[in-house]
Amino acid sequence: MFDIEKIRADFPILSREICGKPLVYLDNAATSQTPSCVFERISDTYCRINANVHRGVHTLSQEATDAHESARERVRKFINAPKSEEVIFTRGTTESINLVASSFGKKYLSDGDEIILTVMEHHANIVPWQLLQSDKKIGLRVVPIDEHGVLDQEVYRSLFNERTRFVSLSHVSNVLGTVNPVKEMIRYAHEKGVPVLIDGAQAAPHLRIDVQDLDADFYVLSAHKVYGPTGIGVLYGKEKWLNEMPPYQGGGEMIAHVDFEKTTFGNLPFKFEAGTPDYVGTTAFASALDYVDRIGLENIASHEAGLMKYTTERLMKIEGMRIFGTAPEKSSVISFLVDGIHHYDMGMLLDKLGIAVRTGHHCAQPLMTSLGIEGTVRASFAVYNTQAEADAFITAVEKVVKMFK
Repeated sequence: MFDIEKIRADFPILSREICGKPLVYLDNAATSQTPSCVFERISDTYCRINANVHRGVHTLSQEATDAHESARERVRKFINAPKSEEVIFTRGTTESINLVASSFGKKYLSDGDEIILTVMEHHANIVPWQLLQSDKKIGLRVVPIDEHGVLDQEVYRSLFNERTRFVSLSHVSNVLGTVNPVKEMIRYAHEKGVPVLIDGAQAAPHLRIDVQDLDADFYVLSAHKVYGPTGIGVLYGKEKWLNEMPPYQGGGEMIAHVDFEKTTFGNLPFKFEAGTPDYVGTTAFASALDYVDRIGLENIASHEAGLMKYTTERLMKIEGMRIFGTAPEKSSVISFLVDGIHHYDMGMLLDKLGIAVRTGHHCAQPLMTSLGIEGTVRASFAVYNTQAEADAFITAVEKVVKMFK
C-alpha cells in the first residue's frame, strides 16, 4: 500500500517550518531529502564497523569491506548491470562523466574526432568534453529541441559522420523533464559503431533503469537524487570499455604492484577507485535503494506523475504563466515563468511562504539560450510530496502574481 503519511514520517526534515510556514520542499531535482533509514545506516556504520576496506585482516575491516561490496552488488541489481565489476563508485554524476571524458578521451579520441551532445545537457555533460578540447582538437555537435522540448531525431541522425566517436546525452532533462528515447538513440549510434553515455541523474529517482535493455555503454547517476547521501555516485561501464580505458586517478587501492620503475593496475572495479572509498556513503546508498524498492519505483513514478499533471493544469490557469517542457513523455519537473516577474523574485517570495523551489539556469545555460530566457522557476516532485503541498504551492504562486499586478 502507498501510505503517504507513513512515507512522510520517514523524512524528519519535512516537519520543519520556514518563515513560520510548513516546509513544502519542491527542489527534489537538485537534491532529494533523506529517510531515517539512510542516516541510521550511516550512524550504525560509524558506530559498529568503521574501518578501512579491502586492506585489513581484522574483523572490522572485513565487515566494512563486506558492507561496501554488498552495496556495489545492490547498485548492480538496481540498474541491472551484468557484473558488479562494471559498477564504479565515484563522488557523483559529475565525476563519473569527467572520468569517462578523461579516460575514454585519452584512449580513443584524436584530433578531428566529434562528439554528439544535446542542447538540454547539464553543464556536467558539457564542460568535461570542452576540457578535453584543450588536449585534443575534437568537435562538439549538438542536437536541438522542438517547441515542446523534444529532441529532433532527424537532426540527431544527420550529425553522424565518419568522425563521430561518441554520444553523451541525458536520459531525463533536469529543466524540461523530457524523457528522451535513449534506447532508440543508443541503437542508432551502435549501428554506426559509436558508443553512448547516458546521464541518468534525473532518471534514476523516477524510472526503472535497465542498462542491459538500453544497451548503454556507460550510465551515470548520483545517490543524493535517489534519497541517498551526498558525495556518492555511480559509473556503470561495459567491461570491454573499462578494461581498455586507462585509470582516471592514481594512488592506493587501484594498483596491483608498485615500484619506482613501473606500476601495474588492479582489476575492475578497483582500477578506477583510487584511495579510500566512501564506504559509509556506499552502504547508506544501498539502504536508500532498499527504501525505494520497498515502496516500489512504479508506485513512486505514478504518484509523482499525478502530482505533476494536477499542478500543471492548475498553474496554466494563472495569467501570464509559461511552462517550459511539454513533451508527451515527461518526468516530474515543472519549469515556469510568469510574465513580468523575474524568476529570482518569484523564488525568494515563495520561500517566504514556505515553498522551496529552484531558480536560475539550473546548470543548463545553453538550453536557456536556446529558449531565449535567462532562467526559470523549477518545481520538482518526490515520493513524499502531497496534493495539499501542490495546492499550497499553487496558492503561493497566485499570491506572488497578485503582488506584481
